[in-house]
Amino acid sequence: MSQSSPAVSVVFPVYNESGSLRPLVEQLMRVLRGIGRPYEIIAVDDGSSDGSYGILKELRQSESALRPIRFRYNAGQTAALSAGIAAATGDIIVTIDSDLENDPADIPRLIAKLEEGYDVVSGWRQGRWEGAWLTRRLPSVAANRLISKFSGVPLHDYGCTLKAYRAEAIKSIRLYGDMHRFIPAYAAWRGGKVTEIPVNHKPRMYGVSKYGFGRMPRVLLDLVVLVFLHRYMNRPMHFFGGWGLASLFSGFTAAALAVVLKVTGIRDFVATPLPILATLLIIVGVQLVLFGVIAEMLMRTYYESQDKHPYTVEESA
Repeated sequence: MSQSSPAVSVVFPVYNESGSLRPLVEQLMRVLRGIGRPYEIIAVDDGSSDGSYGILKELRQSESALRPIRFRYNAGQTAALSAGIAAATGDIIVTIDSDLENDPADIPRLIAKLEEGYDVVSGWRQGRWEGAWLTRRLPSVAANRLISKFSGVPLHDYGCTLKAYRAEAIKSIRLYGDMHRFIPAYAAWRGGKVTEIPVNHKPRMYGVSKYGFGRMPRVLLDLVVLVFLHRYMNRPMHFFGGWGLASLFSGFTAAALAVVLKVTGIRDFVATPLPILATLLIIVGVQLVLFGVIAEMLMRTYYESQDKHPYTVEESA
């Protein structure tokens, strides 16, 4: 069923997963042959050093639907997924991890749910981190609730790579940093319908996990960027100017209080930190307002230089 013009594209990033690639591809082939549609599998080797790409090329010889891509260096999971999505030609794009923790048998269920009218179907690994509530599950629950609150898209498991997308809902999204986990939020902000379903989670059998607590600060910082791009991309002055005005108001208030203390004889200027605080807050406030002006100019340059618009037309009559 791996003819040209595939209906389903499966994308998975690879980084030093030589032990899991053969069973993964075998399981994917078994599942995809059973869905009765043309398919392709795109494996993006993210600069592996353990011979993963050699295994992919070997597997390609016996399965023409497999399309390996190799990076010159390790660019990260987001870059690998972005490259795979860009290369995908199917109307439905499924992403999955290469470590066998995601179950390929869940793919038909994701596709079936997608065809109920959704644009994104995200996997929810309900049984993950059993027995490790304090060290793993609690931070995961907290992070997902935080992302759901600020993104406005309530999902239980943003970190699950196993997801199904309509190609038109994901192809136009540009990914940077570690932003792949936020794709459902991006899609929802552009009018897409997002849902999630429980999926299987299997313990890792090969290699070592690439995830750890070190990712948490990066996720939080990415969330700040995400919220800014969503709420203030088209009006950055409202963000910088708002904080700037608050700083200016606080600065002038501190200055006025310092003057009152001086006039009433309670405190001299040199006996209170208020004059220094007022000066600092006023300078910061002016800078933030100017940052807002610069950001407004950059925003207009971004749209006008590429002939882009801050909206998307779905239909006109």
